Amino acid sequence: MIDAQQFIDLARLRRFDFYSGVPCSFLTPLINGVIGAKGLDYVGAASEGEAVAIAAGAWLAGRATVVMCQNSGLGNAVNPLTSLNHPFRIPTLLIVTWRGQPGGKDEPQHELMGGITQSLLEVMGLPHAGFPRAPDAVAPALDQAVAEMARTALPFAFVMPQGSVRDEPLEEEPIRPRPRGERQELNEGAARPARAAALERLLAKVPAEAAILATTGKTGRELFTLADRAQHLYLVGAMGCAAGVGLGVALNTKRPVVVIDGDGAVLMKMGTLATIGAEAPPNFVHLLLDNGVHDSTGGQATVSPNVDFAGVALACGYRRAASCDSLVGLEAALTAALASPGPAFIHLRIAPGAMAKLGRPTVPPHEVARRFRAFLAG
Repeated sequence: MIDAQQFIDLARLRRFDFYSGVPCSFLTPLINGVIGAKGLDYVGAASEGEAVAIAAGAWLAGRATVVMCQNSGLGNAVNPLTSLNHPFRIPTLLIVTWRGQPGGKDEPQHELMGGITQSLLEVMGLPHAGFPRAPDAVAPALDQAVAEMARTALPFAFVMPQGSVRDEPLEEEPIRPRPRGERQELNEGAARPARAAALERLLAKVPAEAAILATTGKTGRELFTLADRAQHLYLVGAMGCAAGVGLGVALNTKRPVVVIDGDGAVLMKMGTLATIGAEAPPNFVHLLLDNGVHDSTGGQATVSPNVDFAGVALACGYRRAASCDSLVGLEAALTAALASPGPAFIHLRIAPGAMAKLGRPTVPPHEVARRFRAFLAG
């Protein structure tokens, strides 16, 4: 058994200073230690997949990251680990607890995952090792993890049995509710614009130093077709994770960060809105292009007509939110969002459909990630 501070200090020497995750009782001492440590950042996520996305964004902004979760949460994290970290070659140190360890006593819901935790990591192509449980094992274990991540540019996982870290008290300031943010109603009731027209208006409006992240599907494809720039990140997979990645970026840069999302993607990980509202990055603009359908898969309807997305964003703590259905409204909302501290949310209802000549990103994802990282650093 080790002290949390032993692991945290040795990890810090290897530049690990940005943590995200979802609590597990096995992780309690380590999470408490990270929260109480000066100079470290911890973002509590609404889901394990969201934590992976937030850490990916922080890595793009130059941080060395750690994601902590229960092994049952690996199921939630499979999507970004396989369709974000893998194609974009984004490393992070995973600390995964081993609930349901064979031969031990645990709750019945952990039995299956306890028996397949290492196998699941292997199926995902992720190197892994046991969490270091003796003080003199911590440094070599971290060195192994760093070396593997340098070799593969992929996550490396420590699997943590119960009782690996001594108890650590929690020293955490409570999250205090803020006054409800400002709402703009800019709906005109006119014919809804096409996605490409909205993207063109966005590109004309955002400053050259802004980072722009586009959700998977036709949004990223149209953005690439209109203009391929180093300031763009096209999430070719990881549906629902664009906002989490954008949050990780926004917390680690002073640049404006604009996330272009879709209604199906926001609905998939709506908990991320609450995390964004709590973290409150002032440079974050969240644009939802809502066509009411899953456009990339045949136009099946989403439930977005029943959702007041701007109201949800305000309820989650965004400082401002706008509803609009025209390019004029979009421009007015963008002007306000870029001129005032955020996070800001813009809900634009658009028409279904896509560009007639729609391309796909021809730059490999890992190259997109590294040029985007260089753009942020520059």
